[in-house]
Amino acid sequence: GVKNKIKSKSKPAAVGKSTLSSSATPLKDSKEGGKKPTSAHPAAKRTKTSVGGKEIPRQKIRIKIRAYDHKVIDKSTKQIIEAAEQSGAEVVGPIPLPTSKSKTCVLKSTFVHKDSRDQYEMRVHKRLVDIVKPTSRTIDSLMDLSLPAGVDIEIKM
Repeated sequence: GVKNKIKSKSKPAAVGKSTLSSSATPLKDSKEGGKKPTSAHPAAKRTKTSVGGKEIPRQKIRIKIRAYDHKVIDKSTKQIIEAAEQSGAEVVGPIPLPTSKSKTCVLKSTFVHKDSRDQYEMRVHKRLVDIVKPTSRTIDSLMDLSLPAGVDIEIKM
């Protein structure tokens, strides 16, 4: 009885057997190991285009726009899109990104009256615009834009 149980616990595991439990999933064959999952999203970043067997780097301009007022950010986004389309570029967007909210609580009194407080909230609205096939006229027209104050623009190529 007891001696048999103690002996079975102290035996080392067999060399060829797996020590995984039955609920664990086995590893896949090495045939599929080299493949990476491909993204089916149409806005996935493509860096090169093949033309006639030669690879040419594709240029893409990504514009991030931030502002505190949603009306101002919509107007400036509209100006950017119109300027890019007039120059003959393909535009994807505007894509609204999540609005970040920062809340602060301030005591009205300096020393006592802890229950009396002011609460403030600051919202930062964000938009994303991708210019897929920019031309030289597109970059010039984007640099010449005069946008209202309070709009932050970040351009990446």
